[in-house]
Amino acid sequence: MSYAHSEALVSTEWLAAHIGDPELRIVDGSFKLPGVMPTAAQDYAERHIPGAVFFDIDIVADQSNPLPHMLPRPDEFAAHMSRLGLGDGNFIIVYDGSGWNSAWRIWWMLRLFGHDRVALLSGGLRKWLNERRSVTKDVPAPKPARFTPRCRPELVRDKAALLANLEGRQEIVIDARPAARFAGIADEPRPGLRRGHIPDSRNLPYESLIDPESRIALPAADIERQLRDAGLSPNKPIVASCGSGVSACAIAFAMHLIGWPDAAIYDGSWSEWGKPGNTPVETGAAR
Repeated sequence: MSYAHSEALVSTEWLAAHIGDPELRIVDGSFKLPGVMPTAAQDYAERHIPGAVFFDIDIVADQSNPLPHMLPRPDEFAAHMSRLGLGDGNFIIVYDGSGWNSAWRIWWMLRLFGHDRVALLSGGLRKWLNERRSVTKDVPAPKPARFTPRCRPELVRDKAALLANLEGRQEIVIDARPAARFAGIADEPRPGLRRGHIPDSRNLPYESLIDPESRIALPAADIERQLRDAGLSPNKPIVASCGSGVSACAIAFAMHLIGWPDAAIYDGSWSEWGKPGNTPVETGAAR
């Protein structure tokens, strides 16, 4: 069983052969949790794939919202894309440092704002380095590009939608956090959050969707098995959640790879739902 959307992944061999193509743009979408050093930006400054710009999800975000890296307005997103030289006609390749850590957040954001010509680099910078391919410290100075936002609101959910879903159960909520955090037996990495999960949600840790050694996405049949074992089905709408709306996008990307309908992302995720307050919380393993 091959991927239904194999165009959503490119190999290191393909990128090395096309790195000078005029329509191609390369994006380093690496991300680390607050306090982890060196930062992703520092890693980028030290080495990155030639021509890659750094897409900082904490900068390309709603700066007025205290929650981490929440979506910006369409016009704000377009301005950031113009600054990075990412335009309507570009084929955008996104990677991150480990191969399966955050690049899919940028993939999802671009698609949310109407840009479908985007793919992930399979294996990411880790595979690129293991193959001894060239890297650089040189930071490109891209020409401003024209990016036309065409927002697809069906790809995102907010807290109000998740609260309403507790009554109607029209959508399945799948949580991409590790099982111990989902069950409420481990603390969250961000201080001040409660332990547990959204009531009646399912759990599929995002790391379950890759080969642990190569950090490359599992074959399509194995991805589908993981999704179905977690209680998901292509016949019912799915909303993915996680700690802050990043690793949830791994589930959305995996679903896209195998041809399932698009998942929506709960942008606030546990950083919003888990705050002290009146949002209901459950603990224990998924039912």
